[in-house]
Amino acid sequence: MHTIFLGIDVSTSRQPFTFVALEGERRILAIGKGELLEVLAFTASLTLATIAISAPARPNQGRMKDDSVRKALQPPPPPGKYINLRQAEYELEQQGIPAPHTPLREENCPPWMRKAFVLYRNLEAIGYCQYPSGRPRQWLETFSEAGFITLLSQPLLPAATLEGRLQRQLILYEQDLPVSDPMHFFEEVTRFRLLHGNLPSENILPAPELSAMMAALTAWLAVEHPERISRYGNPQEGEVILPARRFPEKTVTQPESPFHNKAYPIPLIDESVER
Repeated sequence: MHTIFLGIDVSTSRQPFTFVALEGERRILAIGKGELLEVLAFTASLTLATIAISAPARPNQGRMKDDSVRKALQPPPPPGKYINLRQAEYELEQQGIPAPHTPLREENCPPWMRKAFVLYRNLEAIGYCQYPSGRPRQWLETFSEAGFITLLSQPLLPAATLEGRLQRQLILYEQDLPVSDPMHFFEEVTRFRLLHGNLPSENILPAPELSAMMAALTAWLAVEHPERISRYGNPQEGEVILPARRFPEKTVTQPESPFHNKAYPIPLIDESVER
């Protein structure tokens, strides 16, 4: 019996969940989207599965208010700063990887986070345990945008743009995921198509599916190649698991889109929230 590697993107839009299921050597088993009950019905049918969800599992537990925790971090945060977030999110930001900040109280979390909390609780209710449990059904927390950044080793183009989708699909293609080579897109762009806005984008996955595909890749790596993952944070509060960096750390600047000059849309941080 093969393990199923399921990646789930938790959307901020009306369609709350998008999932991609891989089996064996990363063959696509299913791609779908739907409400919570539809996702739970699919996950409940799996006997041997690891699920990676691109969303926090719970609100922060106040670790970043603990002086002993803060002093042990490298580098320690400045006094009074980086209070209302999780340790994992602080560690990611120190690596140059933007991450959404998870508030202390669930009612203060944005709707997409609260949807994720409900999903995690329901998965545990049907027998899924936190990775690494050694159990046949387990879940782990990831952040797909951060996964793309670690594999590329630089910031990304905006996910909502065509060029951002091309970039992410190329990253997945280079990881031997079963997606179309996005470079074929450029072979099919003609003067006529460009003038009439009829670009050949049908083989470029939408952003939620790209996110779910990255999460599924992370689940596969965590089980099949645990030496190729990095872990951030504290398991009791929330441990974020990402593909390991491909290159040594380096300082980079935000690239400009070849079509638009738009600000990078992540992290999903409310600047009014205390840091």
